[in-house]
Amino acid sequence: MSYAELAGPPDGETSAVIRARVNVAREQQRARFDGTATPHNAAMGVREIREYCQLDKAGEQMLEQVMTHFGLSARAHDRIRKVARTIADLDGSEGITAAYLAEAIQYRTLDRKQ
Repeated sequence: MSYAELAGPPDGETSAVIRARVNVAREQQRARFDGTATPHNAAMGVREIREYCQLDKAGEQMLEQVMTHFGLSARAHDRIRKVARTIADLDGSEGITAAYLAEAIQYRTLDRKQ
């Protein structure tokens, strides 16, 4: 890779595109929690997490392995699911795929002091 490629403007979304995706995700969350006291994904309680952050069997196994390997708490478990739900919302997805879950786990493990 040349220096010009490394030093040039980054490839990716513009701020305007990202802002639009965030606004759509926020609107999804408003609609999801309409009529409840929950304003957004981060404020979900256990009942909402179970309803809106469902994982398939592979996702459940992945999260179980990570929880065991890193010795994560129940709080970390819930936070990972909430973050995965938000990542899915940002991508416009109804379901939480293994990729969204893996990204949420990565953020959580990066946040831990080793």
